[in-house]
Amino acid sequence: MNKIIQLFIMISIALFATGCFSEESHKEDRSQKEKQITSYYTCSMHPHIREEKPGKCPICHMNLTKIELDQSSGQKDHSLHQSRSDETAQDVVARVKLRHAQLKHFQPDYFPVTTMKMEKNIRLLGTVMQSEEKQSSIPARIGGRVEKVYVKSTGSIVHKGDPVIDLYSPKLITAGEEYLLAKKSYQKNKTKAFKELLAQSQEKLQLWGIKRSQYEQWFHANKVPDYITIYANTTGIVRKRNATVGKYFKEGQNFFELSDLSLVWIEMDVYEHEASLVKIGQEVELTFSAIPGETLYGKIDFINPVLDRQSRTLKVRTTIQNRLGKLKPGMIANSLLHMDIPGMPLVVPRTAVIDTGKRKVVWIKVNDQYFQAKQIHTGYESEGYVEVKHGLMEDELVVIEGNFLLDAQAQLFGGYEDMKSGRSSHNH
Repeated sequence: MNKIIQLFIMISIALFATGCFSEESHKEDRSQKEKQITSYYTCSMHPHIREEKPGKCPICHMNLTKIELDQSSGQKDHSLHQSRSDETAQDVVARVKLRHAQLKHFQPDYFPVTTMKMEKNIRLLGTVMQSEEKQSSIPARIGGRVEKVYVKSTGSIVHKGDPVIDLYSPKLITAGEEYLLAKKSYQKNKTKAFKELLAQSQEKLQLWGIKRSQYEQWFHANKVPDYITIYANTTGIVRKRNATVGKYFKEGQNFFELSDLSLVWIEMDVYEHEASLVKIGQEVELTFSAIPGETLYGKIDFINPVLDRQSRTLKVRTTIQNRLGKLKPGMIANSLLHMDIPGMPLVVPRTAVIDTGKRKVVWIKVNDQYFQAKQIHTGYESEGYVEVKHGLMEDELVVIEGNFLLDAQAQLFGGYEDMKSGRSSHNH
């Protein structure tokens, strides 16, 4: 019985040793086989296809491309992976290792991520507008009927002191006759009472828009005319011509409505993404095709609190002097607005950023052979530089010349990854 048990134990040990040797041999054979693989064939349109021999892609039937493997990369890849364990999945979206043959033809330029004071000049299109602050009118200070109109049409320029209408007003004629009587009485008897009466009659006529030279002429002629000329009390362009012959006006109604163009508004459109930079008091430089060679300056004095929903722009405005009247409403202004971006943000050159529409990516140098793509969030752009809100650290080396080659390499061989799901992303 003991001999049978001993025999059984010996057979078991022999079988176990044979199995271990067989498994070990299989591992060694597989390792040797892997070491022997130095290249494979893939499709540039379908990089997940890998074949040992040349041929056609089973999907699109294009010729397969031969890819040489770098046999020295295994240990380095492992150590590099370990050093990246602290990277966030949201930042790193691709990794590329260049072979020695590729490095001979790859000559990138780098830029260290740095902080910078950013200034921004934006060009805006503006329009000359009438200043509502300088709008005025020529009102009827006393009721009467219009007998003649001197202003021909809207758009006419009226200067202060120009005749605008002839008015028939019985009340005004009566006031003129009272003046003649008061002055004659004062000349005959220069008492204080007659002097006060004359002053009151003169003041009444002046309040109703009659000039001193007019009522003095009435005294010399010893007659008040039936139709009394009314003169403009201000200067401007006629916006609305209400006065017509035969029309009766009550006190307070406007004969004409005017715009004074000695001051004009320049209204400009600022795009939505730059609207937060515009501040009251910022200087704006203005040029006009209507007055070539001249540059005017103004300051932003109004910012519309509501964004235009259709154009997605914000209306801003400056007021400038126009004493010579060269600027007319409707003229186009070319505006240059200088803006200071607050703080000292991290920046990279604009050429370092690959904007895919879905995300913005920059390529970072890890060492002479390894590169990685990081997704970044950008802010303002200025003078060829882009503000980086998130995704980079100061002094990291970003690729500014050659980044599109790295991008193409990553796309060709499925290097871009959705780091959250672990799947390749080809929506780049």
